[in-house]
Amino acid sequence: MHFQSTQLSGIFPGPRLIVTGAVHGNETCGTIAIKRVLADIDAGRVNIVAGHVTFVPITNPLAYQKGDRVGDRNLNRNLYPVDEPVEFEDHVANWLCPLLAEHDALLDLHSTRAKNPAFAMLGPVDNDGDLQPFKHHAKEREMAAHLGVHRFVDGWLDTYSLGVRHRQQRAQTTATPLNPHNMDSRYGVGTTEYMRSVGGYAITLECGQHDDSQSPEVGYRAILNTLALLGISDGPKPQPVTNVEHLHLQDVIDKHDAGDSFSREWASFDRLTKGDWIGTRQDGTKLVAPFDGYMMFPDAKSLPGNEWYYLARAD
Repeated sequence: MHFQSTQLSGIFPGPRLIVTGAVHGNETCGTIAIKRVLADIDAGRVNIVAGHVTFVPITNPLAYQKGDRVGDRNLNRNLYPVDEPVEFEDHVANWLCPLLAEHDALLDLHSTRAKNPAFAMLGPVDNDGDLQPFKHHAKEREMAAHLGVHRFVDGWLDTYSLGVRHRQQRAQTTATPLNPHNMDSRYGVGTTEYMRSVGGYAITLECGQHDDSQSPEVGYRAILNTLALLGISDGPKPQPVTNVEHLHLQDVIDKHDAGDSFSREWASFDRLTKGDWIGTRQDGTKLVAPFDGYMMFPDAKSLPGNEWYYLARAD
């Protein structure tokens, strides 16, 4: 249950990058990719020449040991230091958050249950708002364009904030016990959001399906591309991707009761036309698409009081 990172510095000044894997313990593509890059560095196939890079192959060792998404709770929804740790993820946060704050940029490697092509989750445009002030939009988008993937999704924290407001409103009208974690005003703050909150920029890269043999390859190439792009390694500069698809999350819909059910087996990025039947509440209420867009992160196994699916629009 110890925490481990590997840090390397070049002889010349440069940016400080951190690369994380296994924030969710059953998403091991990042772990495999990081260990492969470290082996390349040890063998002299990759040279760290400037700046600083930190590799964390297993961010949540309890979840990793269990082979599960979580140890005690989802680290990537409630990430912040705590004075009195209770859950294992509190201990992770107290170690990880100061480490993130020492860096300029984060590449966080994940995978998905569904067999979707790899995609990246991005942050907001530059802003001085209260929710997620940010000033590195251009750097983050440049990093994203060189990862080697063609699909990008943003709007994460805005949508989570909307979901929290919906849950808080519902708590006033229902006797059903609700999840206290996802009613916290800080809910939705994970690795990338915390990184932005301490002045850096960050990308979550969903490398593909959990068990797809190509998912670690996607993560491996993304690490090499990022190291070269930032000048941390002396590798060839990667070319930006073309033919980009950019989606913006608009809403999150929770499961209210165990009897809530989907109208069909949905997958992320399934297209929706306004009025399409998505699912039915236990009380018979039909849920339909409110606009032309996309289904995102449907979870048929979601428990009542938790996220069921998201809706996105194309930019």
